[in-house]
Amino acid sequence: MPLDQKPVPAQPSADSGPDLAPGGEPAEESPGTAPGTAPDGGAEAWSVRQSGPWTHRDLAANGARFHIAELGSGPLVLLVHGWPEYWWAWRHQLTALAEAGYRAVALDLRGIGGSDRTPRGYDPGNLALDITGVIRSLGERRAHLVGHAAGGTLAWVAAVMRPSVIQSLTVVSAAHPRDLRRALLTDRRQAAAFEHVLGFQRPWIPERRLVADDAALVSRYLDAWAGPNRLDEEAVHAYRQAIQIPSTAHCSIEPYRWLLRSMARPDGIQFARRMKKPITAPTLHVQGAADPVLLSHTALGGGEYVAAPYRWRLMPGVGHFPHEEAPEQFTAELLDWVGRHKE
Repeated sequence: MPLDQKPVPAQPSADSGPDLAPGGEPAEESPGTAPGTAPDGGAEAWSVRQSGPWTHRDLAANGARFHIAELGSGPLVLLVHGWPEYWWAWRHQLTALAEAGYRAVALDLRGIGGSDRTPRGYDPGNLALDITGVIRSLGERRAHLVGHAAGGTLAWVAAVMRPSVIQSLTVVSAAHPRDLRRALLTDRRQAAAFEHVLGFQRPWIPERRLVADDAALVSRYLDAWAGPNRLDEEAVHAYRQAIQIPSTAHCSIEPYRWLLRSMARPDGIQFARRMKKPITAPTLHVQGAADPVLLSHTALGGGEYVAAPYRWRLMPGVGHFPHEEAPEQFTAELLDWVGRHKE
C-alpha cells in the first residue's frame, strides 16, 4: 500500500521510538488519494509521490517495503539520497539518465519518504543490505550505484559488503567511513561542521525541533549547507513537508545516532575494521569545494580504499548538494563515468 501521508508534526514517544500503528507498521493515510489533493478533494495535502515522467511503485527487500521512482530502460542506475532529502533529490538525474539509455531508479531509504518506518535496522550494515536487496528485487544482478551524503556513506558500505552487485560507484559529498570516523575523532573543524549530528544524540528533542514551525529548521539547514546556488523554493518546500511525515524525523536521524554512539562499542569498531576491505568497483568521488558539512579535506583520500579506477572531482563554488546546485555539471560527470563502465 502506498505511504502517501499528509505531513503531521511527529510526537515522539517516551522511548524516542517511531510512531507505529498496531502491528509495527507506520501509520498510513487511506489509499487512493491522488497526489497533491486532500482526502476531501481539496488541494492542501502533499505526497512524496510527485508526478512526473517516472513511475512510482513499492517493492520488498531485506524485510521491509521500499518506495522507488523509476524511469527508462537499460543498465540499472540506482540513486540513493542523503539527509534531509528523499527520492525527489534525483529528479534531474532521473530524466537525464533515462534519455541516455539507462534504467534510472531513485530509492527512498528505510524510514524516509514512501518507505517503511521500522522500529530498528538503521545501522550502516543493514541499510546497505537494503540497497543491494532493492537491486535484486528489481530483477538485476548488478547496478551502477550513486549515493549522496548519508546515501554516499551507504554506497561505500554496499560496495564492501556486496562487491559483486556493484558495477560502478559514484559517491557524492561523503567521505569513506574510515576517513569520516578518523576526522570526527581527531579534526576539530570536521567535528564542528557535524554540530547538527552531535545535537541529534539527545532523545526526543531533535525530533521535535525538526518538525516545529512547519520544519523551519530543515529550511535553515538547506540554506546554510548549499553554496551560492541555493536550492529552489519548490525543493525546500518538498523537504520540509517530507520530514513532517509521522516518524520520519526520528527514523531519518537514527543512522547518525548509531554513527557516534557506536564509536567505542564493539559493533562500531568491528564495522570500522570491516571497511578496510578494498573496493573493487570503479569509483567516482564528487565533492563540493564549498561544502560546510563534509569538509573537502575529510573526503579527500577515499581512493586509498579503492582497488579499481578512481576519479576525484572537486566542484568549485558548490556546497553540500552538487546534484541539485549544479545539476547539469554533475549529471555530465555521472553520465561520463557510468558510460565508461557499462561492461
